[in-house]
Order: sequence, then C-alpha cells, then structure tokens
Amino acid sequence: MSRLNPPEPNVPGVPELELDPIFKNQMTNLYRLHVYGRWSVIGLLWLTVGACSLWQLSYPISLIQEQFTWAAVKYGLMFQPLPAFGLCLCVGVMTGTLVWQSRNMLWGVSKKERQQLIKQVSEIRKQGDSHPLWKWVVKVVDN
Repeated sequence: MSRLNPPEPNVPGVPELELDPIFKNQMTNLYRLHVYGRWSVIGLLWLTVGACSLWQLSYPISLIQEQFTWAAVKYGLMFQPLPAFGLCLCVGVMTGTLVWQSRNMLWGVSKKERQQLIKQVSEIRKQGDSHPLWKWVVKVVDN
C-alpha cells in the first residue's frame, strides 16, 4: 500500500532502529493509520458539510441541470456563500489528500515525513501499551 523509502542511516536520534525490520513494519502500520485517518475525516466531511452544502444548493443545481451555463454556476455559488464554502472545503481537502497520497505512491514518503514517522513510532514504543495507537502500530507486529 505504501512506498516507504528505507530510512537514512544518519537520521539523528534513533540510528539503531532504522535497520530493524520490525520497526519498518511499525512505520508502515502508522503510515497506513495516517492514510485511513485522512480518508475517514474526508468521508465524515462529505457526509456532514458536503451533504448540507449540496442540499442548500439543490435549487441552483436543478436550474443548472435544465440549462447549463457558467453564469448560472457563478451566481448559484455567489449568492449562497456558506454552502459554496462548504463544498469548496470538501473538494479542497479531498484534492489535497489525493495529491499527498499520489505523491507518496509515485515517489515514496519524503525524508521529513519519514523522520516524523520514526519519531512517532519511537514515542509509541517508549510509552508502551498506555499509548492509544499501541494496539494498531506495535501490537499488530508482535502477533
């Protein structure tokens, strides 16, 4: 699912953990949780804000369906700024996540993101099973 580049051996802080395959699996699990979390937020955003916005824009949408013009789209969005903002918010967050995930699939996770994953996994391992993500990041690998 993800293309985690092998961490640089000279990352400050945790040089001995980079070569550990279990640690790499835990990084992959955390990255996967990040992806699922982003898509969950987008789903909730569309179910709440997006649905409300589309409901508020139902009359302009029905007019646009009868005879499509860019002027109708412009005025439909211009005279209802809150639903237009909600719709733009949903589309913007989804587009940003699509670009982020596509970049990671094509070129791998950036060094900065990889270092953040290393830091987060190290903190989760250090805190132990009292950390809320322990069950999904560390314990999955242990089984």
